[in-house]
Amino acid sequence: MLRFDPDAATAAYMATLSPAAHAKAIAYTQGGHWILLWSWLVTVAAAWIILRSGVLLRVRDRIERTRPRRNLAVVGCVLVFLLIDWLIELPWSIYSAWWREGQYGLTKQAFGGWLGEAILSLAISAVVSALLGLAVYALIRRAPRWWWAWSGGVVVLMLAVLMILGPVLIEPLFNTYTPAPPGPTRDTVVALAKVSGVPSDKIFVYNGSKQSERYTANVSGLFGSARVAMSDTMFAQGADIAEVRGVVGHEMGHYARGHVFWAVAVLGALSVLCLWIVSLLFPIVLGWSGQAGRIAGVADPAGLPILIAIVATLSLLATPLTNTLTRLQESDADRFSLAHAHEPDGLSKALVKTIAYRASSPSWLEEAIFYDHPSVERRVHRAMVWKAEHPELVGK
Repeated sequence: MLRFDPDAATAAYMATLSPAAHAKAIAYTQGGHWILLWSWLVTVAAAWIILRSGVLLRVRDRIERTRPRRNLAVVGCVLVFLLIDWLIELPWSIYSAWWREGQYGLTKQAFGGWLGEAILSLAISAVVSALLGLAVYALIRRAPRWWWAWSGGVVVLMLAVLMILGPVLIEPLFNTYTPAPPGPTRDTVVALAKVSGVPSDKIFVYNGSKQSERYTANVSGLFGSARVAMSDTMFAQGADIAEVRGVVGHEMGHYARGHVFWAVAVLGALSVLCLWIVSLLFPIVLGWSGQAGRIAGVADPAGLPILIAIVATLSLLATPLTNTLTRLQESDADRFSLAHAHEPDGLSKALVKTIAYRASSPSWLEEAIFYDHPSVERRVHRAMVWKAEHPELVGK
């Protein structure tokens, strides 16, 4: 009997895509690295334009013309900034989020549909940003020395609320979610959920093909709103029962391992660190801007563009760290899937279909900096190693 070779099996999976398909995936992925840098530059440039225009100074002064109305001034500055920034960045967003995706065959969404959803996202962001702005600027005024620590707590609370409400109030605005229909697929998923200790009544299929052709599934929500959702693109691309078990087992791993709680905790800590650095850098950048005589420090909402530019810069620099956090969770979810779904080949077949938007074999440095998932080749190889070590469990 021939010994199973994980290396050869991994190479066989990688060879299921043509060299041309791999080259296209590499071009898309590495272009995305530049998109990350250019997006930061566009954000900072937009913030600088808004700052130099003085529009937020006029908004603040008009609102407070007769008497101090600090909360109203905050809301006015936040909403005006958000709208102007959105308009300035719109051409770049059209290119990077819609046109480029279509060029690589990753979306069939018409421009009108994309623009309508972008406007809806703007409206949601306006509500969230206004509430967050009110809380943060109130803390800056009332706790000028420690506002950054308290504001980090506000960010954590906001993330938790959005995660709870997202599947209930926000996600249905963009897609239609329906319980997985009766049949072999649902029966398999329900059985897997029971074995995995995951609620078996929260398995959904949604029309993800409305926006994207990506082969994907996700877990979202917290507590009673938590659910696993599979995009209809999985089935359009021929997902069989083994693939469904492998993919859903992975998503169940995120739920069972409590990854969302770890993510909120880490992002909360990073938010505190980020805002502390903002408190140190804001006076320096304000001096560089030439607006020191018109903006009264970080507590002045007219200085919001400076705050946003600093946060955007720190977020870019933190990309390797946040990506590493996500990669660790994805690896853990893969292990959970293999341990409970026992579908190394099903998981590997599904992973190969994601190469279209995530090149399979980056260098270790590229993966460490830019990849929020382990490389497909690495993940498939781990699955094949598991298969070699647990031949008695495969498919059971």
